Amino acid sequence: MLNDKTVLITGITGSLGKALVRRILSGEMGMPKKIIGLSRDEAKQHQMRVEYMNRRAVTDEVIYQNFSQRLEFRIGDVRDFHSVASALRTADIVFNAAAMKQVPTCEYFPYEAVLTNISGPQNICRAILEHNLPVELVIGISTDKACKPVNVMGMTKAMQERIFTTANVNSPNTRFSCVRYGNVLASRGSVVPLFLDQIRSGGPVTITTETMTRFLLSLEDAVDVVFESVRKGKRGETYIPRVPAALMVDLARVLIGDRKIETKVTGIRPGEKVHEILVSEEECQRTFRRDDYYVIAPILPELSESPAAIQTCFDGEYSSADNLISVDGLRDLLGKNGLLDFEALSHEDEVLR
Repeated sequence: MLNDKTVLITGITGSLGKALVRRILSGEMGMPKKIIGLSRDEAKQHQMRVEYMNRRAVTDEVIYQNFSQRLEFRIGDVRDFHSVASALRTADIVFNAAAMKQVPTCEYFPYEAVLTNISGPQNICRAILEHNLPVELVIGISTDKACKPVNVMGMTKAMQERIFTTANVNSPNTRFSCVRYGNVLASRGSVVPLFLDQIRSGGPVTITTETMTRFLLSLEDAVDVVFESVRKGKRGETYIPRVPAALMVDLARVLIGDRKIETKVTGIRPGEKVHEILVSEEECQRTFRRDDYYVIAPILPELSESPAAIQTCFDGEYSSADNLISVDGLRDLLGKNGLLDFEALSHEDEVLR
């Protein structure tokens, strides 16, 4: 699917961007001709560049050979149309992983979230349309918070989903689709690294509410969802993983283990939900199973099959409050993902591997 293609990844130095690069370069989807990474953090780009060139000493040639490498980095911002248009010029496949994703930050700086999470996707669609670019596929990385949004991050991500859906009508030669998932285990800024840091510091481990639940998805699972959308997705569809969920108080309990560390209930942060929802009551009317995934059909009738042709699989919303994993199951899941080995997780870069 990606063999001999030029792949553009926005937000390449984030947790998902790095995981995408590693998996793409493994060749499991075919070996691409080039991966272009667009982001605005030169230090993270340079660190990633050196890592992939397997060099201990940083020399000028690492920078000067940038455009001759299979993995090419570009400094730019999805907020800037010219940056986006330039990076898209030779792209065949686009993964839009650039985002402002911290819920409280988006609440305090809502317009900044609008610029990245809404204007960024719009710039991608605009560049493809106005420059008639032969981009084959664009996949937007969305979030559970886009479903029944109650915070700025979710509202802006919901707009991204609709922008990409509509782009299928305006640019019919390009397939635009999305993937939507919840909490990613050990991704930067997520709850597991926070709990681990608090445990290493001797506590307390802070829990917002004792009833809070979250879906549990590894970075590898997140990439699997993206790749499945590449393989089998259709225009305007949103792919949803089938994943377990857990109480955050149980997550804290498993990570703490036998250590004498107290927990402290702090209350919900600005804009935070008690439960994650991946499919709403309204969306369940157009949600169906495809292999091991749930798929939400596009809302626009120009892109969707007749509602009567959709074999729906939900009677109500798909929430993290349903079908919670047991404490033993949670312990097995964390152990399988290497999140109970505190020696191996002593550095953030290792946590985010």
